[in-house]
Amino acid sequence: MKTNRLFYSLVVASGLALVASCSSDDSSSLPPIGGYNSADEVAATSLKAYWPLNGNGKESISNTSPSNTVATTYVNGIKGQAANFDTGFMAYPAITALNTTSGSASISAWIKISNTKLVAGGVSNISPIFSLTRTGEAFGNLNLLGETHGLTTSDSIQMKGIFRIKKPDGTDFGGDAVNMIKQESWMDATHTWAPNKIGGQWAHVVYIYDGPTATNKIYVNGVKISNSAWEVRNGGDPFMLNHFTPTRPVIGALETVANGTNTDAWNAALKGQVDELRLFDKALTPAEIGALYELELAGR
Repeated sequence: MKTNRLFYSLVVASGLALVASCSSDDSSSLPPIGGYNSADEVAATSLKAYWPLNGNGKESISNTSPSNTVATTYVNGIKGQAANFDTGFMAYPAITALNTTSGSASISAWIKISNTKLVAGGVSNISPIFSLTRTGEAFGNLNLLGETHGLTTSDSIQMKGIFRIKKPDGTDFGGDAVNMIKQESWMDATHTWAPNKIGGQWAHVVYIYDGPTATNKIYVNGVKISNSAWEVRNGGDPFMLNHFTPTRPVIGALETVANGTNTDAWNAALKGQVDELRLFDKALTPAEIGALYELELAGR
């Protein structure tokens, strides 16, 4: 009888060990998403700057901390913690890696913003997410913001990406990508629109500028939402991105707000949240954008 109990105990123990072993293997080996195991693998060789925003504002590749932080705290984000801006921003010194460019670029970030104009005649300003600045100008080389002003009671958010490039003669070439939130009477068949109902919710936003085709586009949650009529610039001929130097990043504001010289009522620091901010030295492909969205949404 004692022998049988011992045999039974050994069998149960072995079974539990086997189950534990199988469980451990299952949890440590997740299936790839889009061919990647984590967001860090997506376009890894083109990643120039990355802000995880997990409890601090440090840019993780260059190990650069902000030189000026205003009204910024940290809350639970889409992946770990996120920066929470209460009409605040983080401004950085020049980062050497951002002074050179392949001629194309992409900004990827998770954002949580709401319309700033909730009643007619109320406060109306933008929700800036990220800018590569230009000394003395509001808009730098690359700028990503929510056009959250002028929208009363709507949960639709109009996203805008703006690029500015210095020509050899010293003048500027620029343009923007934006989503129309409704069909307007003046729009013809070349115009697309996307209500983009992300007000007050976490959303993954990507802005790309492709130098060889002078094309800029905006994606939200893996789907292109920018108005197709305004995506292609310079007739589709190449116009390569160059960076104004010194190239300084700002999260949550444009340059003139960050340096205290702003006089425009529409231009204010961010009231909202930002997480997992990445800057790539290439135009991400739709497949890469979709993989980034799904991997970060899964906490990977």
